[in-house]
Formats: sequence, structure tokens, C-alpha cells
Amino acid sequence: MLLIIDNGSVYTKTLIDFLTEKNILFKIETPEMLDLKSLDNYNSFILSGRRKNEKITNQINSKIINHTIQNNKKLLGICYGAEMLALTLGGTIRKLAISQKGMQKININKDNPLVTNDIEAFESHGFEISKLPKFLHVLGSSKNCKIEIIQYENKPIFGTQFHPEMSNDGQNLIQKFCSL
Repeated sequence: MLLIIDNGSVYTKTLIDFLTEKNILFKIETPEMLDLKSLDNYNSFILSGRRKNEKITNQINSKIINHTIQNNKKLLGICYGAEMLALTLGGTIRKLAISQKGMQKININKDNPLVTNDIEAFESHGFEISKLPKFLHVLGSSKNCKIEIIQYENKPIFGTQFHPEMSNDGQNLIQKFCSL
């Protein structure tokens, strides 16, 4: 079963509506209400975006990321979730001079199981991944962001800097993730 970690993104309701419409079974939890012992009950995870930076939220998301890597489970980190994936493994993020918001063409530059062709996706972020750790690889980029889609080597662990729940192409990416 899929567990969605709702980190407070304004777009999480759209994600929930999409998964419900597609009859994809899931449970949703906030980081502060999550029992970390329950992680073994799930085979896949989606980490949502966030509204504010909180140390405890970051720590819990990092524990989930480490759990997925150690147990070879599926993970999709959206925006903040992708940033946490990079940070947890030793990468860095940076604050943008101008926040990104709106539709953006994402160029796919490496074969992967989620997207085969360039896609249109919705951006809404004030930070971006600036340096990837050695186990993460770039799958897609845009004119404004060099690191749009990442994957942990050959594991089913992915991150998107954009919000896939907010566009048709992005929702197709989520559906492919769920069917891996």
C-alpha cells in the first residue's frame, strides 16, 4: 500500500483527488502523527511538498527516505520531498533569487521508467537542489532548473522538483510510479 506524507503542501488535495479518481489505494499521514514503526506496512511512499521548514518534519522525512533505501521500497519525493532526498544523502539545496511558479517544459535526458518524452509540469518552489550526492542521477531538467527529476541509482526512488500532481503529464508520471 502507498503512504502519502502530507508535509503541508497546498497541492496535496489535488494529489489525493487524483489517486482517488484512479482507484489507487493509499493512506495519508502528517509527519507529526506518523508512527515510524508502521513504515514496514507500506511498499511505497510519496513525500509531498511543504509550506514551512520545520526541523522535526525534515528528520521524519529523512527517516522515511532511509527506510525506503534500506528496504528497497518505492519513493516519490515531490518538490520538498525531492530536496529532502538530496539532502538526506549528502546533497545541497539553495534558495532561489526568484521563486519559480507556473508551467515549465521538462526535458527528459536519461531513460527511466516514469517518463519517456519531454513533459509539461507545474513549478512552485523557492528552493532547488544545487548539488546531487553520488547515488542520485538527473533524469530531467528545464531551462530554469538543471535538476528537475532525479533517481537513486537503479532503485524505484525518485524525486521531482516540480509538482506532478498539478498537470496531466505529471499525473501520468505519478500513475507510472504507482504501477512500478
